Amino acid sequence: MKTKRIGLSLAAAAIALASSAQEAKYIFYFIGDGMGPNHIALTEYYRGEMADSLGLSPLGFTQWPVASLASNYSASTRVTDSAASGTALATGHKTTNGFIGMAPDASTPLKSIAYRAKEAGKRVGIASSVGINHATPASFFGHNAKRSSYHDLALELPESGFDFFAGPDFCCDKERDTVGVYDNARAHGYAIARGIDEFRSQAPSASGIIFLQPSEATATVGSTLPYAIDRKDGDLTLRQITESGIDFLTRGGAADDNGFFFMIEGGNIDWHAHGNDAAAVVHEVADFDDAIAAAYNFYLAHPDETLIVVTADHETGSLNLGTGKYALNLKALSNQKVSQDEMSRIFNTIRRNNNGEISWEMARQALADNFGFWTALELTEKQENRLKEAYEKSFGAESNMVKSEYKSNYPLSDAAKRVINEIAMVGWGSGAHSATFIPVFAVGAGAESFSSRSDNALIPRKIAAAGGFPIND
Repeated sequence: MKTKRIGLSLAAAAIALASSAQEAKYIFYFIGDGMGPNHIALTEYYRGEMADSLGLSPLGFTQWPVASLASNYSASTRVTDSAASGTALATGHKTTNGFIGMAPDASTPLKSIAYRAKEAGKRVGIASSVGINHATPASFFGHNAKRSSYHDLALELPESGFDFFAGPDFCCDKERDTVGVYDNARAHGYAIARGIDEFRSQAPSASGIIFLQPSEATATVGSTLPYAIDRKDGDLTLRQITESGIDFLTRGGAADDNGFFFMIEGGNIDWHAHGNDAAAVVHEVADFDDAIAAAYNFYLAHPDETLIVVTADHETGSLNLGTGKYALNLKALSNQKVSQDEMSRIFNTIRRNNNGEISWEMARQALADNFGFWTALELTEKQENRLKEAYEKSFGAESNMVKSEYKSNYPLSDAAKRVINEIAMVGWGSGAHSATFIPVFAVGAGAESFSSRSDNALIPRKIAAAGGFPIND
């Protein structure tokens, strides 16, 4: 019955799109990993509070003419993971949680919209703020029944023949590192550029390019771009990647230009939401909006030929705005200057500088400097006691780290984040995904097809139809 309902919806969508007069020559597909409606609302209400407004200060993409919602259940459960939802968003097919570009039978490969765009003569770009062989970006080029097979997915990446890849770096298997991955990419004709300067020097002569952050950044923060809340001068940003991708995909002028398909993932939103780090989520959603603004500038120059779609793969954290009182205090989040991950690194630095020791007074000062506790924000006795207990768990005789989906932090970093969330009146239901509907925003050629409630597997089908290369099963 479920398959029949989806099939009827696909047929209706195809009929509705058949009359589309203007094909989208240039297609941007933005996916905010873990970005549910409340992550957007949190960011906009926070911006409103910072502007001393009772209302909200809208992000750029939320002001577009088309806004709707989509369901995102997988073939195996109502609560999807990134692999299954990424595959649906990439291929137009539901699959089992954990599968990348594979049907639920674990043996039939599914062709993504990126491959279909390439077959239609378009240039193709795939980019993310997390590892470019992670679940969502991998769903556009890879085929594997195990999403954690990072090494195999990395080796498959250059076989796609896509023009532009960008992100912080490759994710690594626990058993195998990235040995051979870079050589394999070069053997397939790809230039590998680390940092914006190398990209600018290599891009003019490269037929295909993989644009990564400098190795030092990966050694410090791992396979993500430096978090927006922690960013330092010179760090690679998602907006720089987006602008660089546009330049690379449009080079050569209009004489042989069949347009492009460009997928950009804001993956760090999800990582912070798994860790229930509200302040970091706000910065990351705003940073995602900034990358989208680069695409919107391109749209303004080519309004009749460009389609931009912004959506998410799932909601992460069951985020709640309000914790019982009819109020929010989101401005309190402005006192958090670093992510909980960076706070743990700060504690490590203090320990290194003090022969492995860190007193409560040292930790207290670090929290005052980076979270505003006891200075800008008053704490209750109960809250301070929670921080002291977390200090003992972090730096006492037995230190136990607090783990989220992707990171481990000192209990004190975790407690500090929870206290400031409490002051801001932001709540989290879990550290995992939920079945919350995902947002969909669109502007440009074919955007009208996204005006009603849909499903994640319909989104790439609508995009492909708008681009003139429909997905016909």
